[in-house]
Amino acid sequence: MNIGTKPRPPAGAGARRGTTRLLTAAALVTAACGYLTITPDPGRATSGAAQVSAVAGLGVGGMTPDSAQPETRQAEGGVSPGALSVAVRAAWARATGAVEVAGAASIAPVPAAIDGVTAEQARPVDCRRVKCVALTFDDGPGRYTDALLRHLADHRARATFFVVGQNVAASPGIVRRTYAAGHEIGSHTWSHPDLTKLSAVRVRSQLARTDQAIKAVIGVRPKLVRPPYGAFNAAVRHQTRRPIVMWSLDTLDWRLRDSAKVARKALKSVRPGSVILFHDIHPSTVRAMPRILRTLSKRGYRFVTVSQLYGGRPPKLVYGAQ
Repeated sequence: MNIGTKPRPPAGAGARRGTTRLLTAAALVTAACGYLTITPDPGRATSGAAQVSAVAGLGVGGMTPDSAQPETRQAEGGVSPGALSVAVRAAWARATGAVEVAGAASIAPVPAAIDGVTAEQARPVDCRRVKCVALTFDDGPGRYTDALLRHLADHRARATFFVVGQNVAASPGIVRRTYAAGHEIGSHTWSHPDLTKLSAVRVRSQLARTDQAIKAVIGVRPKLVRPPYGAFNAAVRHQTRRPIVMWSLDTLDWRLRDSAKVARKALKSVRPGSVILFHDIHPSTVRAMPRILRTLSKRGYRFVTVSQLYGGRPPKLVYGAQ
């Protein structure tokens, strides 16, 4: 990407924009005070009010739904100060282009999404004509994910991240940055259990809580699921009700914990159309990525999301399987 010098804005333009946004925020705050109900902006992927209520209901950070959002209770005959506070914060967040997630620092909104993907993800890629590979990362977000995102950006690579719900709740900003960078977000359940050992009710809970956490951060429900340990059966498939994504190449990074070995494993076995399994919670995996990306780029590979790899066609229930 060629990055040139940004043209200097007209004198006073920044001040005018800032004043306009503050006035808009003030108007929305006033509206919130008068009516409590704030209508979400249909052009924005998420709203502050939706973020606060959805995440609080998950029991994030050890809070129960009641303790997470006590201010939403309305006093008889009027509006409680706590509920008004939530409405005001939501109005301010929308007016200033930021979203508050369960008390986390405000972060910029992600690109508008259509059918679960950003415009970047929807860019046409014909993997029947070019050599494509889908890099997939499980178990995050984690402390090394941001470094991984930088490596991917250096090579204009897109990837798919199968995230754990409780990690999403703990680090929403990382998930938001991942999605904003054009990567695909899939579900890896709430707490990484073996789904084949759970009841149908608990399987649904694992998926539903993760769906809520992801949607609260990026505004869309994940369309793909990868079961922990790759373990599933007919009962799990029935409860999942969406594509289950496996892999065609396991780098064994979870066992090797050696960047050179992980890179050799990936580079030796990759083929056009490969779905490669990595885990972004291991520093050795992240250290291996520059070599993997550089070498595959030289071999003519295009790095795509899982959905791009399959051309946007309605996938089979289980695909990319070994």
